[in-house]
Amino acid sequence: MIQKRIAQWAVMAVAVPLAAAGARRLSHTLEARRGPSGATRMLTRGADLIRPQKAKRRRLF
Repeated sequence: MIQKRIAQWAVMAVAVPLAAAGARRLSHTLEARRGPSGATRMLTRGADLIRPQKAKRRRLF
């Protein structure tokens, strides 16, 4: 049971962010070559859905 939880954590901590980054990178590459299209917008939207860009932190000091 613990092994199953560790595997689930590994997927959420590693695989999901990598998939989002890959989709975002593919979208930027395709846009650079062919220009914006529906496919690139869907890739970017899907990457944002999986893992949104983190907001910049405000520093107090």
